[in-house]
Amino acid sequence: MRLRSALALLLSLALGTAGAARADDTVPETVRIATEGAYAPYNFTKPDGTLDGYEIELGREICARAKLKCEFVAQDWDGVVPGLNARKFDAIMSGMTITDARLKVVDFTKPYSGDSSGFAVDRNGPLAKLPLGGEKFSLANEAEAQKALDAIKPLLKGKTVGVQVSTIHAGFMDKYLKGIVEVREYKTTEQHDLDLAAGRIDAIFANDAPLRATAEKPEFAGTVMLAGPRFRGGILGRGVAMGLRKGEAKLKARLDEGIDSVIADGTLKKLSLKWFKADLTPQS
Repeated sequence: MRLRSALALLLSLALGTAGAARADDTVPETVRIATEGAYAPYNFTKPDGTLDGYEIELGREICARAKLKCEFVAQDWDGVVPGLNARKFDAIMSGMTITDARLKVVDFTKPYSGDSSGFAVDRNGPLAKLPLGGEKFSLANEAEAQKALDAIKPLLKGKTVGVQVSTIHAGFMDKYLKGIVEVREYKTTEQHDLDLAAGRIDAIFANDAPLRATAEKPEFAGTVMLAGPRFRGGILGRGVAMGLRKGEAKLKARLDEGIDSVIADGTLKKLSLKWFKADLTPQS
């Protein structure tokens, strides 16, 4: 899912580790799982204040399979890593992608979702004609990825693209499209969705599954569409997983067992089809 500039990310992570207590590798009696509650349909907050979404439902199932008592708590996205390492909670389940930068300060479970990333645009605007629509490119294959980037740069030149702050998508913009587009950062994805629909920005760059869900909402169906190539790998990470404090091998092992179980019997596929109309089962 979800790296501002490398400097900003490392600063945030450093602050998170500064007050961290030493992991004691015991499994808590109640595992507190932090989620943003503002990244629908991965996770969101209902009008009554309760949390819901793909990760909430999947997380409860994973915990049941792992024989863990778990509870979800809401936490702003930019505070999830500092809060984890300050022991305010025990895990993160908030559309967090495995990246090398994050692995320096947190551990991850096995991935529970695999997704590409790309652009959503105004269907009546010039970016609706972005080439290579729907074609997938791995950033690990630099030559092929560069061809795709070169194909879209002329249309993107001078356009304003919205991304969520401190995410892999902000990092992608900084690495590949710096000086080509104007990047506007948002605290939540809901905010950039609304600005795109209102015409205040030209595009957003985010994970495909939430983008598809946004485009299918009645309030966005006439204005928002996915366009251009889709990217995965490299700076965009190696799948979405639960973040854990370093050294907590016992909790990681239990959660990995739960993830294996929901993948093996098709529960993960069923839930991702329910929430995204797409199978997000990680590819081994």
